[in-house]
Amino acid sequence: MDGIVTDVAVGVKRGSDELLSGSVLNSPNSNMSSMVVTANGNDNKKFKGDDKMDGVPSRVLHIRKLPGEVTETEVIALGLPFGKVTNILMLKGKNQAFLELATEEAAITMVNYYSAVTPHLRNQPIYIQYSNHKELKTDNTLNQRAQAVLQAVTAVQATNAPISGTTVSESAVTPAQSPVLRIIIDNMYYPVTLDVLHQALDGQNIYNACCTLRIDFSKLVNLNVKYNNDKSRDYTRPDLPSGDGQPALDPAIAAAFAKETSLLGLPVAAVPGALSPLAIPNAAAAAAAAAAGRVGMPGVSAGGNTVLLVSNLNEEMVTPQSLFTLFGVYGDVQRVKILYNKKDSALIQMADGNQSQLAMSHLNGQKMYGKIIRVTLSKHQTVQLPREGLDDQGLTKDFGNSPLHRFKKPGSKNFQNIFPPSATLHLSNIPPSVAEEDLRTLFANTGGTVKAFKFFQDHKMALLQMSTVEEAIQALIDLHNYNLGENHHLRVSFSKSTI
Repeated sequence: MDGIVTDVAVGVKRGSDELLSGSVLNSPNSNMSSMVVTANGNDNKKFKGDDKMDGVPSRVLHIRKLPGEVTETEVIALGLPFGKVTNILMLKGKNQAFLELATEEAAITMVNYYSAVTPHLRNQPIYIQYSNHKELKTDNTLNQRAQAVLQAVTAVQATNAPISGTTVSESAVTPAQSPVLRIIIDNMYYPVTLDVLHQALDGQNIYNACCTLRIDFSKLVNLNVKYNNDKSRDYTRPDLPSGDGQPALDPAIAAAFAKETSLLGLPVAAVPGALSPLAIPNAAAAAAAAAAGRVGMPGVSAGGNTVLLVSNLNEEMVTPQSLFTLFGVYGDVQRVKILYNKKDSALIQMADGNQSQLAMSHLNGQKMYGKIIRVTLSKHQTVQLPREGLDDQGLTKDFGNSPLHRFKKPGSKNFQNIFPPSATLHLSNIPPSVAEEDLRTLFANTGGTVKAFKFFQDHKMALLQMSTVEEAIQALIDLHNYNLGENHHLRVSFSKSTI
């Protein structure tokens, strides 16, 4: 949070003619160039098929119909769950923006996700599609504010170094002496407000397996908070103005702050719909759920939809068991139903809404049996089992009592080891008699190529790298729970490490 509040809170209204020059975007496409450079032209003709998200994939995305008061930070936040954001160009006079991600794969995942869940900013639907540009060429002198915000967000994400602009006196403070804490949230798939942070503790997951807090000492000596709103708050001063057009603090919440009910010596934020931290062990989760419902994030609610619709499956290869194994990496799959009249699609019911969100965000756009699968939230609340006596050809299966669920045990280490699909697999529960060559041969037999292998010191665990992510997905489906003998069943998961 060092220095970011000030950067983000300052609003400067400007038209697109102030932001752009002929050198801002360099492209051979004359239509897009004329759209960008002309400040007052009629753009409708230049955006035929506006409501479509298809087109040639590009790591530059074109975002349209933005609310007039939207900030750079809000636009950047659209892309952060999908990967690193490398550039941004705001066209405030046209209510548009261009967002550049680090990779084309990240952009594809983002477009796929928002094609299923309409993105909203400030309660207004916006539209995202691929840009004709392959990269953004921005003139920093004309786009300084957006670049400053992007650099600030990147600095906090990537390092623990002080953000540019920190004074010498601030840098000279010994971190352990500072009364100011800096909080970074890893793996943020759900909205986390200041109210939620106020109740949370270092190392806790606000939601299962994501939104993990990292708390250390800031370089700042003190915080000067001028406004109580969604970007800054002084919990000892409920009387502060909301500022900059933000809605005022609810009087009931302000009164609760004034009482300063204390937990472990700290004032506790009052969040509408949340239970008292003393009443339940996971108060932060309840507060976060209430906060998520309050900000109205599409697809996220306090309960959350547990059923996923998976489409574009390889109907010749897919089975309920293979879907159970793959989606089981991100949650406890309860039921799977491959649709009888559309066998390239399936419904998957997870144990809770958080798990369905995790599975969707990690598996949408991945390749399974040679086809890129699409994962969205279903309109169904449950997966219905076939009527007794009805033969559905094994297309529906109930996994509710499966012993292979990874997350049934509270506090399991599996919650801390959820990672996106990767070419590197983590293997565990390996018996002493199984050698490296045995495992290399076993995984090569799944149809892929083993590129590297490394045993952990005790030889009970190992890392094994396939040549592609698709091969690793296939190997995990085929070999998770494989019987290696000596009453040892192999455990396979994705790893964030490389060999």
